[in-house]
Amino acid sequence: MFKKILIANRGEIAIRVIRACKEMGIKTVAVYSKADQFSLHIKFADEAICIGAGPPLDSYLNIPRIIAAAEISNADAIHPGYGFLAENAQFSAICEENGFCFIGPDSKTIDLMGDKVNARKVAEESEVPIVPGSNVLKSVDDLLEIANNIGYPVMLKAAGGGGGKGMRVLNNASESEKGFSIIQSEATKAFNNPEIYVEKFIKNGRHIEVQILGDKFGNHVHLGERECSVQRNNQKLIEECPSAFVDEDLREVLTSKALSLAKKVNYVGAGTVEFLVDEDKNFYFIEMNTRIQVEHTVTEMVYMIDLVKEQIKMHFGKEMSFNQDMIKSKGHSIECRLNAEDPFNNFIPSPKKIDSLNFAGGIGVRIDSYIYAGYQIPPFYDSLLGKLIVHSNTREKAIIKMQRALEETFIEGPNTTLPLLEMILSNNDFISGNFDINFLSNFLKKMKGEKIESSKEFDVYI
Repeated sequence: MFKKILIANRGEIAIRVIRACKEMGIKTVAVYSKADQFSLHIKFADEAICIGAGPPLDSYLNIPRIIAAAEISNADAIHPGYGFLAENAQFSAICEENGFCFIGPDSKTIDLMGDKVNARKVAEESEVPIVPGSNVLKSVDDLLEIANNIGYPVMLKAAGGGGGKGMRVLNNASESEKGFSIIQSEATKAFNNPEIYVEKFIKNGRHIEVQILGDKFGNHVHLGERECSVQRNNQKLIEECPSAFVDEDLREVLTSKALSLAKKVNYVGAGTVEFLVDEDKNFYFIEMNTRIQVEHTVTEMVYMIDLVKEQIKMHFGKEMSFNQDMIKSKGHSIECRLNAEDPFNNFIPSPKKIDSLNFAGGIGVRIDSYIYAGYQIPPFYDSLLGKLIVHSNTREKAIIKMQRALEETFIEGPNTTLPLLEMILSNNDFISGNFDINFLSNFLKKMKGEKIESSKEFDVYI
């Protein structure tokens, strides 16, 4: 097994990887920016190396400095976590060129599946349904022609996008020219790739994703699906495993298609195949995330398999120790993301000092976080402070447990999404499973007394 792994990330995912490594007897190296000098991942790792100033380009996105840190510490592998360089094909290749195992797919696979346009082609070849759309757009005229053919609304997307960035809904032709330039600019700035494409926007869809694992011996398994439809601007807020919307027949076809795609590209490690499912349970491939996901925790709680440990083992070259028949699910899990944002003021980030803090506890309650009382939240990074996860025998009991856990949790100092999460968990439509990707948008409009586009009504408890 690896003797030492450098974690090229920060926050809760860095701590998550450190925990897995400690239980496997693997030494860890944390890298950190000057803005993160008081972060917990530094304290928990065996070694810590400062790699630059607070802005990501000076630290967590600076490949030469990360490679230098790996060389200085004599690490033999690099775990990228999620975000930052996790789906960067160049980083994967440079790690390998310098003798470090990249705990993620090789550069060829990232190029193939990380580029959304290429991924659509692979999905088609694997007979996985895709959303009607285009290849890379060359001009606004291309966009207008294709949008007219497939019909508005459409979704304009960055080919190299991820994390909910580089996406915009266009409702008519007049929005196309402005939307084209905005998304192309965002794509260049965020992903260093100006290529964009367009897809038909499925209005009342559900965001359902399938967790897969693969080893270097051609073995692939799935660990069911996750429901990720409660989201704002394509950023997930609440995730569940399994989905209350997915029946056994749909589960069978979704997971088999996800496995077909994984086998087509000889996928190694942990990955996620994402689908959009409409009201009639027709499904369409969206993308494949070639990394561990923020919401991997709910799958772990239901399947009792440590996905980070399995990811590390498979990239080391160990054969999978279980097959599909051995994987069993139990109960229901829900995750709420705790973000330092003001949910009632357009989700403005709130990078303030944490004055006091209490996390919930009890049977079936899990906290993945990196914050503590007295911690100053840096202004340079994603607003995620941590994740509150619960598990119980049924969805109904998991909701009750999450309601209790949210009541027990307080983070004083910054504004957070906690009060909004409490409202959602008490909402009749959420409780009954009557929601789709428009849920949060309509929920917030209803709260403000604004007209909602959907014919569905949402009960709000304030």
